[in-house]
Amino acid sequence: MVEPPIHHIYYHGCNHHGFGDDHAHDSPVGARWFDIWGTGWHKIHEGVMGLPKIYPLADTSNLNTYQWPDPDDERICGAIYQTAAQQLAEDRFLTGHHRDTLWEKAYMLVGMENLMVYFYTEPAFARDVLHGIMDFQMGVAEHYLNAGVDFVKLSDDLGIQNAPLLNPRTVNEFLVPEYRRLFNLYKRYGVLIDFHSCGHIEPFIDMFIELGVDILNPLQATANDLSRIRHRTQRRMALRGGISSAIVMNGPVERIDAEVHHRIWQLGQEGGYFCGPDQSLPYPQAHLNALYEAIERHGSYPLIPPDPEQ
Repeated sequence: MVEPPIHHIYYHGCNHHGFGDDHAHDSPVGARWFDIWGTGWHKIHEGVMGLPKIYPLADTSNLNTYQWPDPDDERICGAIYQTAAQQLAEDRFLTGHHRDTLWEKAYMLVGMENLMVYFYTEPAFARDVLHGIMDFQMGVAEHYLNAGVDFVKLSDDLGIQNAPLLNPRTVNEFLVPEYRRLFNLYKRYGVLIDFHSCGHIEPFIDMFIELGVDILNPLQATANDLSRIRHRTQRRMALRGGISSAIVMNGPVERIDAEVHHRIWQLGQEGGYFCGPDQSLPYPQAHLNALYEAIERHGSYPLIPPDPEQ
């Protein structure tokens, strides 16, 4: 596959870095550190990001003295401009990242169970935390725009395997008003938005469309009715992913080829589909090669339907 000239830029801390050491999501197993938000991390599994273990806002009273990270801090925003400056003007397609955009950053600060309870028992506190997080993301967005981004990636996992992780009413009441601030800013400047959300996210499809998501990923195959999602999003929102991570991981290559053929036919007949795995995992290289070859083989128009007996 020929990769497009996409250049990724990140603020310092986007991938769970702290200020005092080099630890982050790719640290060695056993590492413990604090990120720029004061969340304490522990890397437990190889190939998987660390887990938050210490939550600076677990106690609601801590919000009174909590020091929010400053997006204008040179230690945070400087990395954006340093990376952007390294790209040639004629070869620039800059992609800015807002990892853990809102919901995930909130539970990394408060604790997931705590936050779910606070939505009901301390709604003002929950709103203040979400607003503070989005204030930071808005500040980062201004730096990304100054650097000239064409594309941004946002992420919040809103589903589990067979249901939403949060009640859609809670998402609409607490998260959507804050999402809208960031989406509206980028839309004013014509920046494309890719939104990552794992799990069963069908109940949020209309929300994603209304907010202005341009590309939705990873489109987890085992957690959603992909035909239904394609029907609701065709010509309104592009889809990325959709290839079962279990099939890519376990193979064999013949099954990978059949899966790719099926998903391209199912999701790509009218365009608007970027074929790929529905999760980022340490796949066997031979299986990745088979995946890329299958996309090349089946992804050219006019599409050929798969054999129904395969």
